[in-house]
Amino acid sequence: MTDSTSDRTCIAKMILWPAVITLAITILRLVGELRHWGSPWFSASPGGGGAIIGISWLPILLGPYFALKLSRAGEGPAGYGKAFGTTFGGLVVLVLGGALLGMTESHPGFLTLVGFGIMLVAAFIPPIGWRSLGRVLLAYALAARVPVVVVMYLAISGNWGTHYDALPPRFQDMAFWKKFLDVAILPQMTLWIGYTVVVGSLFGEIVTVLLGRKPAGQAST
Repeated sequence: MTDSTSDRTCIAKMILWPAVITLAITILRLVGELRHWGSPWFSASPGGGGAIIGISWLPILLGPYFALKLSRAGEGPAGYGKAFGTTFGGLVVLVLGGALLGMTESHPGFLTLVGFGIMLVAAFIPPIGWRSLGRVLLAYALAARVPVVVVMYLAISGNWGTHYDALPPRFQDMAFWKKFLDVAILPQMTLWIGYTVVVGSLFGEIVTVLLGRKPAGQAST
């Protein structure tokens, strides 16, 4: 991946079907909640109630899928030590951001924004060790989460009674745009982006190592 245009094209092709499947699961979950299909497959409670039908577990599968495709194409990491090191670094940053969010949950403010920002920064750490995988996962994360933001906009504005608009009591009296920013845009475009890249990278690297895939520099030896 040398030319920037071809680079973007290759990434778009690689994430196309995973993004389509992710969108289909998002729509299925929305329909299931609107029709009140039962647990454990669906839940309209705040946070999703641990429902099985959802997209948060997909990076565990798609990380290895992307990693193996890139490895076969000669786009593996220069070394797995650096790849794992940067991924664990991203995981530490992600956890720190989450801890800060937890500390400020009862009194959100500037530090809450810092926490979300830290979790977004976590997404850019794993690509230091495996650039191509990190970039693919970042593109996929955006493709997965932007539709969720759209669904949440519609659900919150229409009071659909799904987990997409099931809000804690302190959000009930907020103005719409403040509510939408706090419960949709910030988490989806920071926390979940960081989570997708870090978790996808971790599982992708584990699987490629277990399957004996060599780093890019050793692939031809």
